[in-house]
Amino acid sequence: MLKINRQTLKSHWPVRQKQSHKGTYGHLLLIAGNAQYGGAGILAASAAIYAGGGLVTLATAKNNFTAVRATLAEIMLIDFTDFDQLSQSLANATGVVIGPGLGTDSTSLAVLNFTMAHIAEGVPLIIDGSAIDLVAQHDLRVSHHPTIYTPHQMEWQRLSGIKIADQSVERNQAVVDQLNATVVLKHYHTEIYAPAAPVAQIMAGNPGMATGGSGDSLTGILLALIAQANSVNEGVRLGTFLHSYTADLIYEHEAVVLPHRLICRLPAVLKQLSQP
Repeated sequence: MLKINRQTLKSHWPVRQKQSHKGTYGHLLLIAGNAQYGGAGILAASAAIYAGGGLVTLATAKNNFTAVRATLAEIMLIDFTDFDQLSQSLANATGVVIGPGLGTDSTSLAVLNFTMAHIAEGVPLIIDGSAIDLVAQHDLRVSHHPTIYTPHQMEWQRLSGIKIADQSVERNQAVVDQLNATVVLKHYHTEIYAPAAPVAQIMAGNPGMATGGSGDSLTGILLALIAQANSVNEGVRLGTFLHSYTADLIYEHEAVVLPHRLICRLPAVLKQLSQP
């Protein structure tokens, strides 16, 4: 198992180029936040912006608009049930997240199915939270490539059929190979699985991260780092480490790592990590 730490990633951090513009750093689409869980969309989109995403669009329930506009001025905003707008955003996206706070009702299922039918081949797709549950509940076939799942252990149990007590590296890898997707299995020292590849373990993280919204912030960070990295695999490792490492810096002084505070630290930590 590969151990991922600050030293192993030292030469891989993206550096902003002088001759660049917002489009250089990706056009990122996050489909997140139903009427009940609008905060998930705000956290995920905020993380994508603060982790360096160039253009960020949040597709969310319409009644979240006022809260989003009051919280995050830097993003574009659409109603995730407006399939004309969603289709256009999917056509322009260089990376997509679906699932944080999406819910599991019929509307959420329709949004997920529409997204999977209209995302362009080759555009990284991160399936998180509610979308993982929808895939598992409805036995949906996800053939898109590349796809990244970001489950916690219970979501992985639903998706893989492996009970938490039985989740081992070998059993997890066998299911990942069948899925033909990357899986970021979230727990202490998060593990990253990919088909026919060594398992990578993130040597960072702490119990202060066990709070609502941590996973939402991770998805936004991953989307932004994939857009800036040399490959999807590299972006997933960078983003997962950045999330846990930033949390560790906060946990040195605070007992609980609140996701919005972690997100605000991202630009400074990225600057620090990218220094020679």
